[in-house]
Amino acid sequence: MKPKKCLIFGASGFIGRHLIRKLTKNNFQVTAVTRNIHQKGYLLRTQGNPGYIEVVESSLFDENKINNLVKNTDICINLVGILFEKGKVNTFKNIHENFPGFLSHICKQNKVKQLIHISALGIENAKDSMYATSKLNGEVFIKNNFKEAIILRPSVVYSVDDNFTTNFMNLLSIFPFFPLYYNGSTLFRPIHISDLIEIIYQVIFRNLKSEIIECVGPEEISLKEILEKLLKLIKKKRILFPMPLIFAKFSTFFLQLFPRPLITLDQLKLLKYPNIASGTYKNNFDFKIPSVANFDNEVSKYSYMWRDGGQFSKLEKEK
Repeated sequence: MKPKKCLIFGASGFIGRHLIRKLTKNNFQVTAVTRNIHQKGYLLRTQGNPGYIEVVESSLFDENKINNLVKNTDICINLVGILFEKGKVNTFKNIHENFPGFLSHICKQNKVKQLIHISALGIENAKDSMYATSKLNGEVFIKNNFKEAIILRPSVVYSVDDNFTTNFMNLLSIFPFFPLYYNGSTLFRPIHISDLIEIIYQVIFRNLKSEIIECVGPEEISLKEILEKLLKLIKKKRILFPMPLIFAKFSTFFLQLFPRPLITLDQLKLLKYPNIASGTYKNNFDFKIPSVANFDNEVSKYSYMWRDGGQFSKLEKEK
């Protein structure tokens, strides 16, 4: 049987690298699109089985090139997304609205069998967030152009190479105290990367269409509980203190000026809203695709690097 062809945009990101490994191991022919092949090409080629991956450089809005790529694929997956804006091109409007609209239009024209778009959980209520609004608008454009598209809305995704647990552990290792925005009460259903990749694979394998699926982990955990768990895993004691909103906004204004912001004012707004299954749409459990990875167990596999002694701390007898 001829292997199915899969085209992935945002392939060099955190989710993309793991997805490439899963698909190529299951005999999918993957074309990974990157905007900078010189920076990302070598890494991407190591992610897939030899002969099953091709790396292509393209701008997100190169109509001729993307049209040629799309017309030769069976499945198109859009993983492109940003957490903060940078410059005139990497804006929420361009990345989360214009590109999904543009891509879904081309997919419809070329009669692609399946279009899978990764959005985000908890965005419907966050009307005051530019990130959330742009994500929702992108979903609307996709549905208008390609009504059979599958939209996946994951909660925060974690693993050894994430931007979630690793950033928190970096900060908790440096600072003797840590602010709790909104008293640390924001709820999450963190999902391990292996579970999210399995959901995407099952969506492809079962040929699911015309659905919005919320992708959640097995545990509901507050932000404060997440920080407490991370502190326990890295064996450090820190003061977690509720920060009044006026001071949170003031400090965040300066923190977002870093080349890679620690937090932005827009992200601060997002933290007001729960990041858990809404009940409005089906989630992965409803489709009999349960997420099974336990947060503590998975993070413990790499948290030792933030303990005193780093990897040598693994030699210590666990208490």
